[in-house]
Amino acid sequence: LDSHYGTYVWPCAVVLAQYLWVHRRSLPGKRVLEVGAGVSLPGVVAAKCGAEVVLSDGEELPRCLQSCRRSCLANSLPHVPVLGLTWGRVSPELLALPPVDIILGSDVFFDPKDFEDILITIYFLLEKNPHAQFWTTYQVRSADWSIEALLCKWKLKSILVPLHSFSADKEHLAGSSLPGRHTIEMMIISLAQSDGT
Repeated sequence: LDSHYGTYVWPCAVVLAQYLWVHRRSLPGKRVLEVGAGVSLPGVVAAKCGAEVVLSDGEELPRCLQSCRRSCLANSLPHVPVLGLTWGRVSPELLALPPVDIILGSDVFFDPKDFEDILITIYFLLEKNPHAQFWTTYQVRSADWSIEALLCKWKLKSILVPLHSFSADKEHLAGSSLPGRHTIEMMIISLAQSDGT
């Protein structure tokens, strides 16, 4: 499956796209970066709603980067930049990113071995853009998987966003043909305040 992760619209992407759609009036002029974009459904929705979007996926995943480009072309967004960014690595591409207001990531918390690298990258971006937020949806795959300790380590805080608050709790919206039960959650991650929150 590894090489195909970025070529499938996962349920988490649909839920995050729904959140963007519900908040579409706040998106014009916002600077948005999607990480781990794959087919880029959330980023495409943000761009269609007037945000200035940059899409990214792993620089070592050319098929995923190609999926980003194909989604842009299919949605008449040929000028949306697509960058190779590797989580946990400070690269020239990461350093050269323009300011961002919103970072998007759907189902990036998939493999626990990547969790800290993802949060290192998010922390770097939020430090550079202190008023930005990381909007992320994820599938609860194991009760043993948690990013809480890593959020504390990297001085980040999270707020859970109930799916019913943006009409994303409908089975058809995040439905999937994957086997097993799928619980999708959304959170907004930002820098913790200096008072320890």
